[in-house]
Amino acid sequence: MNAGRTARERARAELTEEIKTAAREQLATVGAEALSLRAISRELGMVSSALYRYFASRDELLTALIIDAYDALGEAAEAAASGGDPVDEWIAIYAAVRDWARANPQEYALIYGSPISGYQAPQTTVQPASRVPLLLLGLLQRAQASGRLVTPPEAPAPSGVLAQQTEVLVALAPDVPPAVLVRTVIVWTQLFGMLSFELFGQLVGTMDPADEFFASASRQMAAFVGLS
Repeated sequence: MNAGRTARERARAELTEEIKTAAREQLATVGAEALSLRAISRELGMVSSALYRYFASRDELLTALIIDAYDALGEAAEAAASGGDPVDEWIAIYAAVRDWARANPQEYALIYGSPISGYQAPQTTVQPASRVPLLLLGLLQRAQASGRLVTPPEAPAPSGVLAQQTEVLVALAPDVPPAVLVRTVIVWTQLFGMLSFELFGQLVGTMDPADEFFASASRQMAAFVGLS
């Protein structure tokens, strides 16, 4: 009985991956807005009612794909983290994020592209989405403890920004100075702005290919948050 259950579980896991693979292929051809469980079932030779036993709705399948994408990005970034020189590690994490995005443009667009009509990401996506920012905050905390983080001068910030910072970032990285936390949000958004410009063709004719531009920007962003 146990062996039978294990075999069924293994078969279910394999078919689940086949469904997600077919869904990723759809993302590449028709985009997330047009993702269709019925089309996936036809491609896999399944009746649609059978597929709905694996994913009850399009949104449930989208959530699974989004979690997979965030986890894959997080794994790539974490693999690049050396725990050594903080500036080198920062640059390596940025490079790993870029490499993953370039290798997986459809998954990147799914998590950092345009919102999907009618879809609202559930709470289960928050932890996977937090892996890279938590990695960078951990790096900053280690740099602060080792004297490798220079606190930049604090620029005046609206009270609402300070309140948001207090509620979220300070709770995650209590040892990092507030001025650094504000700058961390700035460089986080800058990272994905650069990636989106590159992946969606906005650098053509200017900084394309973008290798040297990205490497230089990564080092400047490390300096901007105070890493030395």
